[in-house]
Amino acid sequence: METEDEINAKILKITMVIQENYPELSKYLNEMPITIPIDNRPEVNVKNLHKYYDSLVALFRKYVAEHQLNYINQRSGSGHL
Repeated sequence: METEDEINAKILKITMVIQENYPELSKYLNEMPITIPIDNRPEVNVKNLHKYYDSLVALFRKYVAEHQLNYINQRSGSGHL
């Protein structure tokens, strides 16, 4: 099982990749539901950090896939693959 420090390092790494390569996606990082705590005193633990990391990865992968598909469609000129 990963430690809290290891997961934090992974979160930092993917956040940096997003900010450096896809700055237009950065604005959604603060709006992610997982970052808005429901509890008055949310607990930061390995499970919650891992959920946050997984949500970052999902957001990143979806955006990159859509970005690449749009690029391919623009290059083909047809709007379809």
